[in-house]
Amino acid sequence: MKLFRILITGLFISFLGTLPLGTLNIAAMQISVIDGVRPAIYFVLGALLVEVLYVRVSLVAMKWVLRNKTFFRWLEWITLLIVVALAVSSFVAAAGTKEAKNVILSNTVHRFYLGLMLSALNPMQIPFWFGWSTVLFTKKVLLHKNQHYNFYIIGIGLGTFIGNLVFILGGRFIVDRLNANQRVINWIIGGIFLLTAIVLFFKMIRKKDAISEIDEGVPKERKEQEKIIDQINQ
Repeated sequence: MKLFRILITGLFISFLGTLPLGTLNIAAMQISVIDGVRPAIYFVLGALLVEVLYVRVSLVAMKWVLRNKTFFRWLEWITLLIVVALAVSSFVAAAGTKEAKNVILSNTVHRFYLGLMLSALNPMQIPFWFGWSTVLFTKKVLLHKNQHYNFYIIGIGLGTFIGNLVFILGGRFIVDRLNANQRVINWIIGGIFLLTAIVLFFKMIRKKDAISEIDEGVPKERKEQEKIIDQINQ
């Protein structure tokens, strides 16, 4: 029963964390619109694999992360450049012919490996999971045991996959059911990528990067997080 609660807790946190608009879920939606559901699922599986590895790092290797701040700050700048490139590519596709595609998301690279690469360059996952894991350890929902880690990570993987399915199937629904123009969708998705890049840039110049958030400890939303955890484990 304890292990099942850990799995459900990880699933719940991951599912809700996947729903806000972000680089990976919007990319998955655009791939589903342009290339189909199966390539989008491959993309999500690749991104998911990196996420669970980041979770493992957040559980057992935080000292190493804190000693390598410069590395993760470089990753953030690379992530910013990729998001800008995604926005530009979407705008180019929207302004081009009817068959125009996002050249970054629609290329010869297998979607699984593309998901791996984009997710690996997204260090924002680290403070998110460090904060939640700290809350779970504090509430004694999660203990320093491999079995607990394994069920926690399984739950996270399931939650991330289900959350991304919402975007994948939602994108296909918009196109198939509402007969939405693909060029209009490219304009919208390009705008989302551009907004994401702007938010990321201002966070970085205000030194609100991933490692700074870790240094500050558990996120400000800790009390709200603890209430949710209490409700899950009642």
